[in-house]
Amino acid sequence: MNIYDIADMAGVSIATVSRVVNGSPNVSEKTKKKVLDVIEKADYTPNVFARGLGLDSMKTIGILCPDISDLYMAEAVSALEKKLHEHGYDCILGCSGGEKAAKEYHVQLLLSKRIDALILVGSTYAEKGGNCQEADYLRTAAKKVPIFLINGYVEGENIYCFYGDDRQGAYDVTSALIRRGKQRILFLADSHTFSAQQKLLGYEQALSEAGYPILGDLKFYTKNEVDYVKEMLLAHRTLEFDSIFACNDLLAVGALKYAKARGIRIPEELSVTGYNNSAAALYCEPELTSVDNGVRQLCGNAVENLVKILQGQQGIGQDNRFACEIVKRCTTDF
Repeated sequence: MNIYDIADMAGVSIATVSRVVNGSPNVSEKTKKKVLDVIEKADYTPNVFARGLGLDSMKTIGILCPDISDLYMAEAVSALEKKLHEHGYDCILGCSGGEKAAKEYHVQLLLSKRIDALILVGSTYAEKGGNCQEADYLRTAAKKVPIFLINGYVEGENIYCFYGDDRQGAYDVTSALIRRGKQRILFLADSHTFSAQQKLLGYEQALSEAGYPILGDLKFYTKNEVDYVKEMLLAHRTLEFDSIFACNDLLAVGALKYAKARGIRIPEELSVTGYNNSAAALYCEPELTSVDNGVRQLCGNAVENLVKILQGQQGIGQDNRFACEIVKRCTTDF
């Protein structure tokens, strides 16, 4: 029995149940009696885990990501865990991979741990290509606990999304390259996720506005492995391009290794831009220009709103988009 069951049986919102449990004076006596009667009939007994933010709360948040070894995922999970601990919450982490069946299984597994809310990190959990049914399992899960999505968007009740404006970020990078005279800009991605699609849209928009053709041979999809990217580009050495926009920093580092193997000067002969502004952007040589999508700000904002919701506050925004910023370093001349 949890706060959602009590709210449903009493015909009130979860916020109202939370106020009754916490002794808030902002509940009418009639409603308070109705909720307490349901609690009594349900034979609910407070336990040591009921610590005031809801009914039978475990003070535990589930976090799910595809792969914790990914630099973006690792930074996001680290930021979430730190912020949740500041508010007195523990975390349970799961890694689902990218297959739909595995994602659905891990969501159900975390829900079975009696978590208070679920945070999903990564645009692989978002809907792609207008497929509104792809994330139905999240809308089902949201009937049990609040769902928070980092770096993606899913529409639905009790689902709250926090993501960078990747379309604008990609548009800004591509436009900056065009202003520096670049005409054949290679788009380098490792997936077709919501985030990657937004970046592609921004890239294509900038090309179109500049009057450049959108060429299929300048869109590359590859593994997110540095050496694989290098070898793939070496295998296509006859392809002409004067700049590269990579959808994450590891792809961009692979492009830098390709340039070194070919003796191509960076940025004089080839400009390279990454995405996420991860540690990899600083550890490579030369240091990488990258788009900062504010992952720590996204995660901090998500946790602050999560706590408000579990405290019974209403009117929390479900669609939260944040601006991205180009961090200019040595791999571009703009």
